[in-house]
Amino acid sequence: MAKQEEVILLDFWGSMYGMRVRIALAEKGVSYEYKDEDLRNKSHLLLDMNPVHKKIPVLIHNGQPICESNIILEYIDEKWKDKSPLLPCDAHGKARARFWADFIDKKVFQNIRTLLYTPKGEKHEAARKDLIDSLKVIEEELGDKPYFGGESFGYVDVCLIPFYTRFHAYETYGELNIEQECPKLIVWAKICIQKHESVSNVLPESLKIHGLVQQLRKIRGVDE
Repeated sequence: MAKQEEVILLDFWGSMYGMRVRIALAEKGVSYEYKDEDLRNKSHLLLDMNPVHKKIPVLIHNGQPICESNIILEYIDEKWKDKSPLLPCDAHGKARARFWADFIDKKVFQNIRTLLYTPKGEKHEAARKDLIDSLKVIEEELGDKPYFGGESFGYVDVCLIPFYTRFHAYETYGELNIEQECPKLIVWAKICIQKHESVSNVLPESLKIHGLVQQLRKIRGVDE
């Protein structure tokens, strides 16, 4: 009899990076134990499993930790090969997918953090402009395809779709209209939600995320 695998996810419900991992596990049909972390009072388990960064998400597979969301996604894709792959099969496709995941983390996330948690001013306005510019670049990469990989939901979709939960907050605090600026991205997000239970079951309501953003703004002293 095959030994039952132990899979534990250390996460926080509102983390976009944790959502990536939950979506990937759901896509692969992997059962796991979920442990929601208090990020202001981190568990000993989290500190033991990720002593370098001390951050979520952390996937613990048979006692061995894997850290950083995109690395976890690749691990999940490699370990549970029997289900539909997240990454393309060819080397160029893999490299391109990794490029866009890196772009999302370095360009989109950084501008979002500034937009949401910086008082209005030059820095805030620059982040507002850069965010829209970055989303338009991503939209151009999507083109008229249903998913970034073409006809199949995959790695780049998993990396980006959690950001959709914060669109309401971006629009509120950045005075944006993302649907007007990037209509194809909104269509793509709705396809992901409507056609994939892995997405619809994981993503929190945007108003719940908006409430979390309000709390974080108050903690950082930028709430108006």
